[in-house]
Formats: sequence, C-alpha cells, structure tokens
Amino acid sequence: QVQLVESGGGLVQPGGSLTLSCAASGSIGVANTMGWYRKAPGKQRELVATITSGGSTNYADSVKGRVTISRDNAKNTVYLPMNSLKPEDTAVYYCYLWTYYSGRGRNYWGQGTQVTVSS
Repeated sequence: QVQLVESGGGLVQPGGSLTLSCAASGSIGVANTMGWYRKAPGKQRELVATITSGGSTNYADSVKGRVTISRDNAKNTVYLPMNSLKPEDTAVYYCYLWTYYSGRGRNYWGQGTQVTVSS
C-alpha cells in the first residue's frame, strides 16, 4: 500500500507564491512518476505537472513558466513551487503517483490540498 502526504496549500494573493510538497511512502517501485493534478469548481480534474523518476517533466500549458516541478528520489518527495499565481489557479490540488510494482502499473492519489488565490 502507498500513502501520499500533501502540504503547502493555503490562501495567497494574486501574484503571490507558494510551494506544494508531497511525500510518498510504501510499496513504490524504482520506475515511477509523481506530480500534481487539480480540480477547480465546475471543471474536470486536469494535469498541472508531473516528473518521472528519471527526471522527465510534463506541464500544463496554463502553468508553464510559472511552476518548476522537482523531486528527491531518496525521499520519494515531489515539490511544486508556484509563482505569479492567478485567481484561476484556485482549486483543490491532488498529489499523484504512478508506479510499476509487482508486475503492473499502479495509480495512487492524495487527499487533496486547497489552494485559494484571492485578494
């Protein structure tokens, strides 16, 4: 079993910054991908950014240039510093893990952390 512990959400003013962190523990294979998705009110869940254990990254066009995802493989922790935040970034952010373990790929999700961008 895998556990994902998220931190860093909160209230920030437009143009401000904050950093999300997610620490994974449990049955995690060497080959894995971690990252963040978000769900805003009235919208479907969407990709924010992901990073593989090999360091390959993927970003949503809406956040490209404003976030830089990174990870510490030894700690199985992913970091998402976000800057120049906009009201449209307001959403529940969910940590994501994909890992190849015991012969197949497996997906896991965190509980979600609220990010609110407002004056």
